[in-house]
Amino acid sequence: MESFTIRTSSRTDFKDITNNIASLIANAGVTKGACMVYVPHTTAGVTINENADPAVMRDMETILDRLIPWTGSYRHSEGNSAAHAKSTLVGHSVTVPVQGGKLALGTWQGIYFCEFDGPRNREILIQIL
Repeated sequence: MESFTIRTSSRTDFKDITNNIASLIANAGVTKGACMVYVPHTTAGVTINENADPAVMRDMETILDRLIPWTGSYRHSEGNSAAHAKSTLVGHSVTVPVQGGKLALGTWQGIYFCEFDGPRNREILIQIL
């Protein structure tokens, strides 16, 4: 198991972590298998989406904010219920095949860490199988 920490810079922040994970795979010397990326946080998530146009992730933020606004009639006493709901909707892990020592992502795909209650330091766990 490998891990790394990132610092998010705002309440909602999408960080492209594809290169971080690709480096771990290269250093491990794995040529064929799978890579599981897991976020051990209840107010953050991980997803795969387009990494060619930054507007896509800005649109994702807008869509999630419309679906789950920050303020509402939530009961959670910490005041971050929206972040919990968004992380549940996005999910906490992705698994990507490894072929030829590289992530088998599509041409426009990248792996994103999704912050919903920042800014914070966050840990990302990687299991290369």
